Amino acid sequence: MREIQDHYFRKAKEEGYRARSAYKLIEIEERRRILRKGDRVLDVGAAPGSWTQVASARVGPTGFVCAFDLKVIDPRGLAENVRVMQADLNKLTSEAFDGEFFNVVISDIGPDTSGDASGDSIRSVALCNTLLDRLPVWLKLGGHVLMKVYEGGGYPALLKRTQQLFGEVKGVKPASSRRESVEMFIVGHGYRGAPEELAQESETKKRGWGDDG
Repeated sequence: MREIQDHYFRKAKEEGYRARSAYKLIEIEERRRILRKGDRVLDVGAAPGSWTQVASARVGPTGFVCAFDLKVIDPRGLAENVRVMQADLNKLTSEAFDGEFFNVVISDIGPDTSGDASGDSIRSVALCNTLLDRLPVWLKLGGHVLMKVYEGGGYPALLKRTQQLFGEVKGVKPASSRRESVEMFIVGHGYRGAPEELAQESETKKRGWGDDG
């Protein structure tokens, strides 16, 4: 296991990535295809910026990546299509992005681990739920999400909630994750909107409103 960890650490250094976690996003992207040329991407909990590096390359110069974290993200060496911010997930509103929506939201955010696996999972799930709460003002309808979560008792409910918001949802464990790690990555394709928006849409269809003929 140590040899595998060292492999990704050395590879990141050789290929210019800020952390070995870049390969988790690369592997998930190759399997699930959530990033396209020209996409606007919001990178949540982005420090030190390895996912930002991968995303900015995938969306290309016509795309855009906004990366934020509670920690400072060093902008030096990042592509011109990247904007970095120091911000709190719990306080960031759509005004920070001039009301613009994103095609994809990615999140490698996690709580500081305490050694209490159950408590760490609870805090991780809470962060993911906060992220899902923000999607109505961040993510375009039809957009995609990728978020890391520590598995535990709250994981099934989080997965179910994500399935209610997206057309297709998968839990993914990349090979570059440490075998003993409890981290899992939830990928959601085809954002449907907030539940109340879905309910309104359903009611509209039942009454025959909004039909062009």
